[in-house]
Amino acid sequence: MKVIILCGGAGTRISGGDRTVKKEMVEIGGQPILWHIMKIFAAYNHRDFVLPLVYRADMIRRYFLNYEVMNRDLSFTLGRPDEPVFHDMNRERDWRITFVDTGLEANKGARIKRVEQHIKASPFFVTYGDGVGDVDLNALLGFHRRHGRLATITGVQPYYQYGVMALAEDGRVSGYRQYPRLEHWINAGFMVFEQAVFDYLTEDNSVDLESGALTRLAAEGQLMMYQHSGFWQSMDTFKDALTLNELWDGGDAPWKIWG
Repeated sequence: MKVIILCGGAGTRISGGDRTVKKEMVEIGGQPILWHIMKIFAAYNHRDFVLPLVYRADMIRRYFLNYEVMNRDLSFTLGRPDEPVFHDMNRERDWRITFVDTGLEANKGARIKRVEQHIKASPFFVTYGDGVGDVDLNALLGFHRRHGRLATITGVQPYYQYGVMALAEDGRVSGYRQYPRLEHWINAGFMVFEQAVFDYLTEDNSVDLESGALTRLAAEGQLMMYQHSGFWQSMDTFKDALTLNELWDGGDAPWKIWG
């Protein structure tokens, strides 16, 4: 199955406004978070990736174009760097990656529409380039195929970042919960779409995914949610990046489902 990974983040909240940073290229354990997302899908044998590129597309292109040289043992002769001899194989050798320049001003819906020519079969995955989780993609796909609707999103109930108090009428704190899990479900990415979802999108820059296509699909009864109760974490801030790195460095990264 094809996997569309939306790669548009500038990472300004992570970098304190430094727009030279590419959000999907912020490293977790020495590799970009984009790599971690791709490893999750590859662990389930989905290795055909389509990357709609927007801001700082050159960073993603260079990373993968240099991937073999930077991640394998090799020998070469100075003066003939185009004739390297590789001494090992990397585990990502069968990844197929399609880069598509989808324009700096395009919203997510328009960017997905602009890669339609590279999606020839249903269903296909769509996810964000800044979130990881131990989502069971086989169970997600099975759920999608059983219900027969056009789209499935993976929903999670994240933990609130503050302590929550319950108050009595006199101002007395009658209950306190630290970092409770929210009652509402949010979109964690890891979505499965049928080809007909493209009919809900256009290439107009203003067309969004969430406030456009997903809203319409929900209104028409064509959107379903796969409930994920395991680990999921987005990387929106510098603190999020630190948390993910701490989990990785401590050997307790729940999204590392590959061997």
